[in-house]
Amino acid sequence: MIINKPTVIIYTRDPDEDLLREICAGIEEEGVLYEVHSGKGDMDTLAYEAAKDSMLGSGIGMDGRRIAMQMARLPKGKNVFELNVPRFWQCRNLGSNSARAVKKMPFKPIYTENGEMSL
Repeated sequence: MIINKPTVIIYTRDPDEDLLREICAGIEEEGVLYEVHSGKGDMDTLAYEAAKDSMLGSGIGMDGRRIAMQMARLPKGKNVFELNVPRFWQCRNLGSNSARAVKKMPFKPIYTENGEMSL
């Protein structure tokens, strides 16, 4: 018997553990539960499947140092956020945003004002 809990699902393939820790910390700060599982496929597939499998409809896919946040009912590849070799603060905010989407709260910034990742 499979029991689904209301959690943000994170599917990973060869994740950077330090970045993953920051993502999880961001979700925890918002008071939402999460689950981390190994998966197969690229970042878009992992994110899409995570959102689809999440009872809350919010999922994160992580392939190495590439990360995407996805929401259920969005087409595969149309991620809410994508990060490529991100900074720690960006990972923490992405985790927070995955929880905030469920709580219908405004997102924290992921990018700089000009749309690029800050260094």
